[in-house]
Amino acid sequence: MKVALFATCVVDAMFPQAAQATVHLLERLGHEVVFPESQGCCGQMHINTGFYPEAIPLIENHVRTFEPVLDGEWDAIVVPSGSCTGSIRHQQAMVAESEGHMALAKQAERIAAKTYDLPEFLIDVMGTDDVGAYFPHRVTYHTTCHSLRITREGDKPIRLLKKIGGIDYVPLPDANICCGFGGTFSVKNGATSASMLSDKMAAIKSTGAEIVAAGDYSCLMNIAGGLSRTRSGIRAMHLAELLAGTEDEPWTAPASTTKAGV
Repeated sequence: MKVALFATCVVDAMFPQAAQATVHLLERLGHEVVFPESQGCCGQMHINTGFYPEAIPLIENHVRTFEPVLDGEWDAIVVPSGSCTGSIRHQQAMVAESEGHMALAKQAERIAAKTYDLPEFLIDVMGTDDVGAYFPHRVTYHTTCHSLRITREGDKPIRLLKKIGGIDYVPLPDANICCGFGGTFSVKNGATSASMLSDKMAAIKSTGAEIVAAGDYSCLMNIAGGLSRTRSGIRAMHLAELLAGTEDEPWTAPASTTKAGV
């Protein structure tokens, strides 16, 4: 299959290793991956904060950039982020319609139907939960709010994790509870956010895991910051990074990749 990667602005600017791992994984599985260079923000931050008119140019750019999927140039759009997938699928068309851009809303809806978060693509489109990965570490997994409640991926990430060779997967207590990030929520409600993060870190530490993984680097950024400040020694990694390598060919992020504190 030929797929287009929507890297997301957070990944592109701060955590490129997630996009690089996604490309490596998909190419290892035999897919051709393209990166449309005109892509930008999906508009989620503006929409969540109530700035609908300001989100329209971002939605227009997203639709213009990824319209080739509607002509069959690509088979699908893959996103290493449940929250951005959720915004594309449930917010873009709604916002465009509410602002009177009916044609834009229709195109956004059609593009959303061909857009998949990485676990969805692997399991629902490719039909597999075993990608031949190898990652011999003790890992726990934070189920992000958007993947759980918006894209409704259910146990797909956990199914993928459990099939990784060599992994010691430890369930995370209260995995379905928010880490406290919530985008601008953490800015507007700092004390509440910090309390939620404290509970999440306690749960992570209780597992004895070396690594906490998730499918969204916005949540991982919040969690990793807390774990770093408390000198826990626990690393935060995107699910794609765990799935990218095999026993014969381990995957590591290129040396030029900035970990941004993770």
